[in-house]
Amino acid sequence: MRTHASAKHPHDDAPDTAADFRRLASLPPGQLRDTLREQIIEAWLPMANRLAGRFRNRGESYDDLRQVAAMGLVKAVDRYDPELGNAFESYAVPTITGEIKRHFRDHMWTLHVPRRVQDLRNRVRFARQDLSQTIPGRQPTVAEIAEHAQMSEEDVRAGLEALESFTALSLDAELPGSEDGYSLSDALGSADPALDVVIDREAVKPRLEALPERERAILYMRFFADMTQSRIAEQLGISQMHVSRLISRCCSRLREQVLQDVG
Repeated sequence: MRTHASAKHPHDDAPDTAADFRRLASLPPGQLRDTLREQIIEAWLPMANRLAGRFRNRGESYDDLRQVAAMGLVKAVDRYDPELGNAFESYAVPTITGEIKRHFRDHMWTLHVPRRVQDLRNRVRFARQDLSQTIPGRQPTVAEIAEHAQMSEEDVRAGLEALESFTALSLDAELPGSEDGYSLSDALGSADPALDVVIDREAVKPRLEALPERERAILYMRFFADMTQSRIAEQLGISQMHVSRLISRCCSRLREQVLQDVG
């Protein structure tokens, strides 16, 4: 297999594998084809490693990035069609780069961030890096980043927020400045069970108001004044059994009416 430099490629060490790709396309499945395929992949592996190096210092180890780039190279070799007339490098570079970016998008973000916001994050990050060389001693402002990156200030703010979304803080992590082990989970509230009571009371309120005065009074004395049925009966001059039947009948009617309203 020829691996001498070719003027077709911008990289000095890019191998000339055009003839090998044509031969690979003509070979049937088997050991000979597999061997040639592996040789082509090995010849282009330095280019894949260089592409992986562009994504260093972004929270992923270089060894892992090289493995992802190698996977992208394998896909490029298997999908490349020499009959289309394009140089392999012009197909392989975006394929490998896309594989690396997909790895960051699918595996490195703790929080789900839309693709558009991820792109804004990258533009803001590059703009801050460029401006930090010309504005020493301070961070560039939102307006300066927007002008440099040709973005709106709203998009810059979204990109800045996404810079902090790459990883998430554990709920058990101690908050900065806390000296007693106070964590974020200690500041989180829980669902108030009384909220369900509020909903139920508001739902039944108009139906209570529509009850006859005596029945409304009985329900008030029983459930709001916490009076016993015997005391209610004594106050109204009726039997306790009558009070019990009225309460049961009113509650059943109210329940049916509220469920009908919900339905």
